Amino acid sequence: MEFVIKISQFLLSLSLLIVLHELGHFIPAKAFKTRVEKFYLFFDIKYSLFKKKIGDTVYGIGWLPLGGYVKISGMIDESMDKEQMAQPPQPWEFRSKPSWQRLIIMLGGVTVNFILAAIIYIFMAYGYGESDISASSIKDGYMVNNPLLKEFGLQTGDNVLAINDYKIVNYSDLRKHFLEAQEITIVRDGVEQKISLPEDFLGRLSSSKSRGFFELRTPFIISRVVDSSLNKDVDLKKGDVFLKIDNQELKYFDQLQGLIANYKGQSVEAELLRDNQKITRTIKVDSNGKLGIFNGGNLSDIEKLGYIEIIEKEYTFGESIGVGLNRFVSQIGSYWTQLKLIFTPSTGAYKGVGGFKAIFDIFPDTWSWQSFWNITAFLSIMLGVLNLLPIPALDGGHVMFLLYEMVSGRKPGDKFMEYAQMVGFFILIALVLFANGNDIFKAIFN
Repeated sequence: MEFVIKISQFLLSLSLLIVLHELGHFIPAKAFKTRVEKFYLFFDIKYSLFKKKIGDTVYGIGWLPLGGYVKISGMIDESMDKEQMAQPPQPWEFRSKPSWQRLIIMLGGVTVNFILAAIIYIFMAYGYGESDISASSIKDGYMVNNPLLKEFGLQTGDNVLAINDYKIVNYSDLRKHFLEAQEITIVRDGVEQKISLPEDFLGRLSSSKSRGFFELRTPFIISRVVDSSLNKDVDLKKGDVFLKIDNQELKYFDQLQGLIANYKGQSVEAELLRDNQKITRTIKVDSNGKLGIFNGGNLSDIEKLGYIEIIEKEYTFGESIGVGLNRFVSQIGSYWTQLKLIFTPSTGAYKGVGGFKAIFDIFPDTWSWQSFWNITAFLSIMLGVLNLLPIPALDGGHVMFLLYEMVSGRKPGDKFMEYAQMVGFFILIALVLFANGNDIFKAIFN
C-alpha cells in the first residue's frame, strides 16, 4: 500500500508539472497565432495511450513517462521535423514570428514553473503556517550516527552553533546550509570549537551507505512491545517514558545500548514515567542485548517533556505573500548552489545526483497534502532552473540562440540549429543515463 501511495504522489506531481510547463509554451504560442501541432503528456514514441485532435492541435498522452512536449510548427525541436523546415516559412510558423515573440514563447514554460512554485509557497504559508524547532532549546546537542560524520570529527552531543558564517537559529537551518558547509562551529562539553570539512565531503557523503545527519536526541518513549519480546507480559504501555535503568539516568534513547550492554540475558530494574507518575518495572534483556521495545512519540510528546521548543507561526493572507515569496527566492538560491557544487568536480557532489528513483524516494509513504505540495513546489523550481541551462534542446538553449539573434541581428542557420539540437539531445540523454545510473548503482551497492 505504501508503494501505491508513493507512486500516486510521484505521478500526480510530475504530470501536473509537465502539463503546466508545456501550457506555458502553448498559451503564448496561441496568443501570437503560432500553430501548435501537438500537446503531449509523456512521450508518444511509435504510439499513444490517448489522443484527440481539436482544431490544429492533437492532444494526447504518451506511454513513456519521461516528460512531455508541445510541437510548435516551424521550430527545430526534439521532433527534428526536417521535412517541414525544408518548406518555405509560413505566417503561422514559429520561425516567422519576431524574435521577441519567440523569446516569450520559449520562456513561457519556466515562467509557469516559477509562478506555480511561488503560488504554492504563498498558500502553504497561509494554510499551514510555519513550524520549526528552536535550536537554543536543544540543550544536549544532536545525535550523530553516520560513520562519515564521525570521521570528520563530529559526535553525538555536539551542539551546532554555526555552519560557515550562518548562525543556526532553528533546526531546519542545519539542513538548509549543510550542503555548502566548509566549517562547522560546535560546542562540546561546554567548549566551543570548529570542525573543518574536506572539499569532497558531499561526494563522500553521497557514496556512503549511511544517510544520517544531525538528528534530534529523543527520550525513550514506548511505541509498542513486539510479540516476540521477553517483555511482552510486563506492564508496559504505549507512551511510557524510560527515566532510569538500574538507577542510572536514561535521558536519551541513544544512551540505551550503553546502559544495558552489561545485562545481556538478565533482568534489570527500570524507572518510567506514566501519566506524570513515576513507576518501577523489572524488564528483561535478551542475549543480544535487546529489549524488544520500539521507541516512538511525536514532536509534541517530546516538547511536553521539555526536550525541545516548537515554534509555530500563523500568517494572514497578506503576510503569506511575503513569506511565500521569500521562501521561493531562498529555494531558487539553494538549488543554484547545489547545481554549482554538482558542476564542480572537486566537491564530488555529482555522485549524489539522482534520477527518477531519487525523486520517487522523497515522497512520503503516507498521503500528506502538505508534503505533496512542498515537494511539488521544489520540483517545479528544479524543472524551471534545469530548463534554463544553456543546453541546446532545452528551453535555455533556444533562449541562448534567440538572445544571440536579438543582439547580433543575425539568425543562426537552420542547419546549425539542427546540429545543435542533436548535440543537445545527446547531452540530455547522457545526463539522464548518468542520473538514473547513479540510482541503480546506489540500489545495488549501498
